[in-house]
Amino acid sequence: MTTSGEVHTAAGGPWWWVRWRSAVLDIGLAAVSAVECAVEGLQFSRDAGLPAPVGMVFGLFAGLTLLLRRRWPVAVVLVGIAVTPAQMGFLVGLVGLYTLAASELPRRIIGALAGMSFVGMFVVTYVRAHQGLVRGGLSIAGGFIPFLSVTTALGMTAPPVLLGLYVGARRRLMESLRERADSLERELMLLAERAEERAEWARNEERTRIAREMHDVVAHRVSLMVVHAAALQAVARKDPEKAVKNAALVGDMGRQALTELRQMLGVLRSGDGAVARPARSAVSLAAVGVAAAAAASRLAEPESSEGPCLAELEELIGQSAAAGMVVDLSVEGEVRSYAPEVEQTAYRVVQEALTNVHKHAAGAKTHVRLAHRSAEIAMQVENEPPPEPGVVEAARLPSGGNGLLGMKERVGALGGVFVSGPTDAGGFRVSAVIPAGVA
Repeated sequence: MTTSGEVHTAAGGPWWWVRWRSAVLDIGLAAVSAVECAVEGLQFSRDAGLPAPVGMVFGLFAGLTLLLRRRWPVAVVLVGIAVTPAQMGFLVGLVGLYTLAASELPRRIIGALAGMSFVGMFVVTYVRAHQGLVRGGLSIAGGFIPFLSVTTALGMTAPPVLLGLYVGARRRLMESLRERADSLERELMLLAERAEERAEWARNEERTRIAREMHDVVAHRVSLMVVHAAALQAVARKDPEKAVKNAALVGDMGRQALTELRQMLGVLRSGDGAVARPARSAVSLAAVGVAAAAAASRLAEPESSEGPCLAELEELIGQSAAAGMVVDLSVEGEVRSYAPEVEQTAYRVVQEALTNVHKHAAGAKTHVRLAHRSAEIAMQVENEPPPEPGVVEAARLPSGGNGLLGMKERVGALGGVFVSGPTDAGGFRVSAVIPAGVA
């Protein structure tokens, strides 16, 4: 920023001028001022007894100092004060004081130079007026000359100073507003980028949650169906009655799996709609903000209260027992209700653990332990080593490798602890502790 308060934001002006328009204005003012001072220099040369060319050249150089007003306003004002006794440079004084007041210089410097200009104009006017009265032999009231001197001094100093202060303050205000507008624009762009990133993160979280739900719903039911289908194939000819029973179980589990899938898909379709990812070129701040808020609000909502709960745990274990698994359920503590998301997570942990037993340790005896504590609920599913393969070979079940990861994510989302790993006896153990959010 220059001393006159202008910012060098545009190139193209010569020397210290920002724009050509400013240069043309200053050159015009300097030319007018040079002519004025040259003319006034003639009278000064006659009064001082100097050759006329000397006075004109002196006035010419005094007037041309306006070319420097934007770069060195203090120098221009000092020149104006210096030539005041010669009764020349009135335009230099006016424009110099205006430029000085509009600049970024400290107020004490502006006040000091304006005061010097006022005193100089007052003294020169007083002396000239007194000399004029003496030469003319006129007699007027004694207070007229001081009044005339003060009025002239104020008229030559106060208006340019006040106008310069106003213009400088307005310029600084506009610059401040422009800076704030630029800062707000940058902040809005940053918020838009963050909102888009948040929306993308929300979409990824939503896809992960849906994938986890689909895995929990499908894997357990289909695993049991495969186990029952294998048993049905083995006993179809030897024990028709048991084959019919197994076939009925397969049908029931298939219907349950379809019902749960239909409910899940219904929730996805009946919601507010998936977060559509707009084209990057058409993304607006409002659209991104709405998308991020919608996705984040959906993630913040607990899972539907229509999902499974701990009361259905016995039925779940009964289905595994019907598939040939030996399951032992033990419950400790006082049974009570929990928040829907806590009960759903506990149910899913046990469900996925039993599914893994069906996949990797078919026929192994399994112990399910549930402990109701004061501030938490703990569950543990531990299976013994699988028995030696008998006459009926266990069906081979594919594994996606996401079951343990999904359980850990579910428990971790509620602030719980999840641990899984093989036992010393050759089995496998899944343990989880979830803070109890009592319903």
